[in-house]
Amino acid sequence: MADRSFEVSRLPGFAATAILVFVLLYLPIITLAVYSFNAGKSIALWEGFSFHWYANAWANEAVKSATVRSLIIAFAASAIATTCAVMAALGTTRRKAFRGQTAIYMFINQPLMVPEIVTAVALLILTGVIKAWTGYQGLWYLIIAHAAFCVPFAYLPIRARLEGMDLSLEIAASDLYASPWQTFRHVTLPLLAPGIAAGAMLAFVISLDDVVITEFVKSAGQDTLPTYMLGQMRRAITPEVNAISTALLGLTVILLTAFFLLTRKKS
Repeated sequence: MADRSFEVSRLPGFAATAILVFVLLYLPIITLAVYSFNAGKSIALWEGFSFHWYANAWANEAVKSATVRSLIIAFAASAIATTCAVMAALGTTRRKAFRGQTAIYMFINQPLMVPEIVTAVALLILTGVIKAWTGYQGLWYLIIAHAAFCVPFAYLPIRARLEGMDLSLEIAASDLYASPWQTFRHVTLPLLAPGIAAGAMLAFVISLDDVVITEFVKSAGQDTLPTYMLGQMRRAITPEVNAISTALLGLTVILLTAFFLLTRKKS
């Protein structure tokens, strides 16, 4: 008997459509990376291969300052968001279903459902009030704003890891008179570590790449690498921006690859 099971890959034009989608998705990225090695100033005319613009970016003090600031914000925001996400995931998975659980999921994942510009405007108003009241203009506004936005990105892989974990080891630890803290420290936490690492990396990437919230919340002189690049492109687009973008892309790819390796299921 002939196999009549449905496979989308057998539909007419599926292969051509898939190839077209990948071309449209990756051709601009490949073009960006290639022209970051252009020897000339033009972003459209190839004038030879060179690392000139990477050297320029490396020697640019404004780029260095923005990069360090971006890394500080991303590390701090990722740590705060991941800590909050772990507590939220434990509170919503390691207990019986309760009334209002769906509403809690909705509130935790609110930044994913609401347009980022809305979150940015809300944070702008809130931080503006606090700045006027306290006079403080430091980086903590950006760190807390990024952390709030990154919580659901860290929460999802951590929650998925918890839901896939067998409770038998935790039950066995309790049966052997381990306290809840000892059970968490010696059993739950080691098993949860890959999910925590994946959530932290995802939050780090989201914070590192963010532009909208940063533009609304930052004070003068607090440009991150993405907002610095945006400011440069408003003046003139040079291959130096291409070089910075390619370096940022490389870091993002490395982190996302690690995220995939940590979250994939073993057969």
